[in-house]
Formats: sequence, C-alpha cells, structure tokens
Amino acid sequence: MSVYTQVTRTDLQTFLTRYDLGELTDFQGISAGIENTNYFVDTTRGRFVLTIFEQHTLDELPYFLNIMAFMAEHAIPTAHPMADREGRYLQTLKDKPAALVERLQGADLDNPTPRQCEVMGEWLAKFHLAGQDFDDFRANDRDLAWAETTYSRLQTKLPAEETALIADEIAFQQQTDWSLLPVSVIHADLFCDNALFDGDELAGIIDLYYACNGPMLYDLAVMINDWCRRPDQTLDSDKVVRTLQAYETVRPLSEAEHSAWLSVQRMGALRFYLSRLQDQYQPREGEMTQIKDPQVFGKLLQSLRAQV
Repeated sequence: MSVYTQVTRTDLQTFLTRYDLGELTDFQGISAGIENTNYFVDTTRGRFVLTIFEQHTLDELPYFLNIMAFMAEHAIPTAHPMADREGRYLQTLKDKPAALVERLQGADLDNPTPRQCEVMGEWLAKFHLAGQDFDDFRANDRDLAWAETTYSRLQTKLPAEETALIADEIAFQQQTDWSLLPVSVIHADLFCDNALFDGDELAGIIDLYYACNGPMLYDLAVMINDWCRRPDQTLDSDKVVRTLQAYETVRPLSEAEHSAWLSVQRMGALRFYLSRLQDQYQPREGEMTQIKDPQVFGKLLQSLRAQV
C-alpha cells in the first residue's frame, strides 16, 4: 500500500465515469505497506480504496478480486470489489491494472490483545473452510523456490552471518515435506495491518493480493508470527496458545499439521525476512513508501530455530 504511481483529480474523475458511484469529493494516497499503489477515494455515494497494481499482470488479478468477492459473499468480512457499469472488477489506470474496492470500517492494530488474537484465529479458520469451495487456483509465488532465487540474488550483498543463517534455513526447508498438510485458499500475508478491528470485533480482512492455494497451516503460522510477536522479536507463548486454540475450535489441526508446526513457522519467518531484505537492497522508487526492518524476521527466525 505505497504510492508508486501518482494520479491527479482529473485522472480519478475520468476513471470514475466507468462506475455508478457518484462524483469524486476527495482522495488521498496511502503510505502503509510496500507492494502496490493505494488511494482512499471518496465520492458522493461512498468511500472506497483504489489499488493500482505495480507487479501483477492483468491475467493474474481476476483470482484476487474473485476471492475477495467470494469471501464477502460467504460471510467472511472482506472488502468487496466494485463492479463497473458492465460488471467488471478489473480496470486500467495510468496504463496499469487497477481496481476499486469498498472501504471497510475499523482500524488496524499495532499491538493486538490476546482476545483480538483469538478472534483473528477463529476468523482465519472460517476463511480457510470457506476457501475450500473456491474453484480457481493460484500457486504460491513466494514459496521455497522463490526463497532460493531471492537469496541467490542477495547473497553477495549480505553479511556473512546472514548468508550462513539463510543458507542453513533453506537447506532445512528443502528437507521438509509439506505434502500431507491440508490446503485451501490462504491469505499468505495476514499481518496486523491487513485486518481491521472495531474493538474486539473483526471488521474486515484486507489486502488479499498475495492470496493463493497452499497449506492452511502456513497461513496460520504467518499470522501468528506477526500477531503474537513481542518487541524483542520472540513469540508470546500465551498469545500463541490462545490463537491456536481459537483456530482449532473452528478447524482442528491434523496430526501432520501438529508435527510440522515449527518448521512451517520457520518458513513463514524466512519468507518475510527475505522479502524485506529484498526491499532493503533492491528498493523500488515511490512517492510514499515504507521499507520495513528485515531483522524483525531475522531475529524471529533465529528464535524459532533455537526451539526444539
């Protein structure tokens, strides 16, 4: 949710003529996040979020928009894409793919409480169960093969202790078998800033542009690695246990999932460690951008590797 592509009032006024959403009243760039350009867009008929996709192609994007609509229509609180007058979700703006979605109420969380972690765990399990009935398929493009390729590009830029850590973790993950882990649609990026809360109630799950088909346990691990992390980058065991228990009230984990839990957590930490290192050493230009600290997940990975 950064701003790489600048749009003007005139650009947006022209863009909105494709919809039956009233006249533009205000707009503002959103600086949070790192992947796409996002704007808040207000009209005389509502409040929306405009996303201009900086990396995805037109062929990839229907999966994301369709899963957002599918979840919203199956009682999962997600931002429904807005259809134009011809029923299309996907548009172009400034020669790039773009979409307009409803703007949900609520706010993201800086430091979720144990109860908020439980609520998110319950809803993530509901998201996974609903996703098993979604027909489209998209592979995870931030998988182990991506990690290997990203590491090879960054290897010469990193200090020796970081290359040793990453190389050893990749070797460990290459020996890990995930074939018995049950799969569904997964969010794959469910950090605290990708969920909106109103008190202890979930108002919405947002930013599904990494969604794919993959192990549900991995999605749960990615969520817990962020929601249950302490300031020292270790995990709060009470929050972890309560989140897992809440998730399992909706979808109990299999024996294979319980056995794979720690290795899947480690893969979740490795994925975001590498993506943040990539953003640090190979940044993209943007008007308003955030480059997040990769050592948050480097330290978490080390903490997880120290566990038995």
